[in-house]
Amino acid sequence: MTQTDADAKPDREPKRRTGPVTFTKQVVGELRKVRWPTRRELVTYTIVVLVFVLIVLGYVSLLDWGFGEAVTWLYGTFGAPQGAPQG
Repeated sequence: MTQTDADAKPDREPKRRTGPVTFTKQVVGELRKVRWPTRRELVTYTIVVLVFVLIVLGYVSLLDWGFGEAVTWLYGTFGAPQGAPQG
């Protein structure tokens, strides 16, 4: 298959870097467009995140405890035979 002029990508000049002053102006302009949460929304979101973190912490802790107990049981059951030298 041959490439037509419509398929060819135009030659682009490399983009020039933005100076620090222009960059700062653009950042401030974008921050003005942001919809900032109200105090009530912020408190609500914070509480939701903390509750979720506590739930995940409890879940992971339970898994950790369960796997620890399972490994302890396995080593107790299938560990070194009685009377074997340990060291």
